[in-house]
Amino acid sequence: MSDQQKRRARVRAAELAGRQWLNTGGRELQLADFRGKVVVLDFWTFCCINCLHVIDELRPLEDEFSDVLVTVGVHSPKFEHEADPDALAAAVERYEVHHPVLDDPELTTWQNYAVKAWPTLAVIDPEGYVVHVAAGEGHVEALRSIIAEVVAEHEAKGTLHRGDGPYVPPPAPETTLRFPGKVLPLPDGGLLVSDSANHSLVEFAADGETVLRRIGTGARGWADGAEPQFSEPAGLTLLPAEVAARAGYDVVVADTVNHLLRGLRLSDGSVRTLAGTGEQWRDGADSGAATEIPLTSPWDVAWWEPAGGVVIAMAGNHTLGLFDPIAGEVRRFAGTTVEGLRDGAAEEAFFAQPSGLAAGGERLWLADSETSALRWVEADGDGFAVRTAVGTGLFDFGHADGPAAEALLQHPLGVAVLPDGTVAVCDTYNGAIRRYEPATEEVSTLATDVAEPSGAAVVDGELVVVASAAHRLERPVPPGLAAKLVEGASQQVKRPATEVGAGAVELEVVFTPPPGTKLDERYGPSTRLEITSTPEELLVEGAGVGTDLSRGLVLADGISEGVLHVVAQAASCDDDETVEHPACRLTRQDWGVPIRVTPGGPDRLPLVMGGLDA
Repeated sequence: MSDQQKRRARVRAAELAGRQWLNTGGRELQLADFRGKVVVLDFWTFCCINCLHVIDELRPLEDEFSDVLVTVGVHSPKFEHEADPDALAAAVERYEVHHPVLDDPELTTWQNYAVKAWPTLAVIDPEGYVVHVAAGEGHVEALRSIIAEVVAEHEAKGTLHRGDGPYVPPPAPETTLRFPGKVLPLPDGGLLVSDSANHSLVEFAADGETVLRRIGTGARGWADGAEPQFSEPAGLTLLPAEVAARAGYDVVVADTVNHLLRGLRLSDGSVRTLAGTGEQWRDGADSGAATEIPLTSPWDVAWWEPAGGVVIAMAGNHTLGLFDPIAGEVRRFAGTTVEGLRDGAAEEAFFAQPSGLAAGGERLWLADSETSALRWVEADGDGFAVRTAVGTGLFDFGHADGPAAEALLQHPLGVAVLPDGTVAVCDTYNGAIRRYEPATEEVSTLATDVAEPSGAAVVDGELVVVASAAHRLERPVPPGLAAKLVEGASQQVKRPATEVGAGAVELEVVFTPPPGTKLDERYGPSTRLEITSTPEELLVEGAGVGTDLSRGLVLADGISEGVLHVVAQAASCDDDETVEHPACRLTRQDWGVPIRVTPGGPDRLPLVMGGLDA
């Protein structure tokens, strides 16, 4: 362990407190139960795409250090629905979380560890001390180095205990579908469903119950051909017949966890890879030959004629992409990668985990899940513009109908255009189907008690809904059913705001290169910091892009609350001067930090991207 780490290593880990434990066979655990093991606490919430990335990133580390490492997922919810214990248990199964999970609905453990972002990782050594903290994703190599050093140190001291951990898998359920994602009507009247947790596609007859065939082996993986493999596929879109004839496939599939687009030929069920490299995009080029450009968690896809291609809801970096199936090219279509809600020109808009798309003529409707918003894209002069119908920002949600400016959703994942031109929204965390009327700008509720609806499509004038947590297709809106109005209360996330002083505040992103590495300054500055705010007037000084990881901010008088949007990244390389081409990696983290301005409050705001705050 480096001298710098040793100086900061004697931080006693706080006790793990919560409502219940999952994946332990009913056993309640305490920090003392992990003595002798290296522990990684993964603070997550199941709405968060970055948290889902980290669950997948940790899998190889859990295998590599299986006899010395225990991962504990600390689930600290953002949305009200995520605090439901049954919803959490379903999410643990849905995302194949194979380690103990502490249910932390009141964010008790979150606050005890001074966490400020989802996801955050904390490494605890075998004697119960915190030795490293990292926010965001992409920390696998750093964690590998730190865990290896901790293991070596404590093996030499005799304080390392090898053996199995406390994980106990729950019973495996059996249903035809398991947490399906989206549904697509087919030209012959059948329905194609992305069976996400079974890593496959299922074709049904028109009744939505009779299985005609399963496409995919059911094993998580990446394979093309007649026996394809997927990893949590989601969005589906049908190409126009003339485009399909030229391209050689009919359906584009968003293969979410593989970070790929796949093409399905309906005649024989064969699959090919269309876009993506299998690696997650973090920085660099995002336009070019489709199979040479990384994608990041494509969640939905839709052919939209005004754009001349397949629009991709790129949930993983808060953008929309555009795939041209004839040219075989992909490019950024809208968004900046900053997480938030900002309308305007497509290239300047902010999104927050866009997860559902529906083409509606001149408008492309989208469910922007983390802002609990319904939004649309439309042509605007020589380009495109983004508008918001329902939703106000990252931290406000609820279930309320009426004028769209006052209506509230809770983490919607799907959207569909109804025959009368109104828009149905899969209001996922409210378990409801909502309707937005563009002509009157009114929101109403069509159906409730739908188990996490995640996608929908209109079939012969009737709405077919993917009830994801019920593992089936449903038709919850009988023809002719009148909408009802729900007068629900508005809600906000439980995450406490960070108090800062009025006026001048020093924002500092803490980043210590992983052991054996150094900042990569061979080609110029190795770090980048971008800061914006909601409302924009919150920052008098300090907004914009720079290369230092610390910056002086000046907050406006008269604005007591807001959100700082912070995007930081740092490039580091192996510290071995004898190697001509050292291995390098980019660490990147996005924060949406709710702040409360308090006279006399702290004048320093530290955000830990990697290391320990001094």
